[in-house]
Amino acid sequence: MIVRTLDDIAGSDRDVRADTWRSRRLLLARDAMGFSVHDTVLYAGTEIPMHYQNHLEAVYVIDGEGELVELATGTVHQLRPGVVYALDAHDRHIVRPTTDIRCVCVFNPPVTGKEVHDETGAYPLIVEEPVSR
Repeated sequence: MIVRTLDDIAGSDRDVRADTWRSRRLLLARDAMGFSVHDTVLYAGTEIPMHYQNHLEAVYVIDGEGELVELATGTVHQLRPGVVYALDAHDRHIVRPTTDIRCVCVFNPPVTGKEVHDETGAYPLIVEEPVSR
């Protein structure tokens, strides 16, 4: 059984920050669950283009507001607590938080925690062996 809190990972290699977001990776590939789970804050007033070509992602908004833009269609979706969106077709998108948005993100395949967004907004596919428990 894995039990982990945000306090457990604060300041560790699972606590990752960028100019537009902070992601606390509660579960990673090395946890051998087949997916990763992140508690992420997207910072107000930023514009975050993303395109996960190697991962599927589901995002559940638990606090804050903003908008999600589907780049293929130009469709704009409002983000607020209780909204979930799933990037089931490796969708190119932009998130524009009007307030800080706190969300829970789930990735399949799981990320390792070593990924960095490339120029397209994607994470590379990094394969990592699970740590035996």
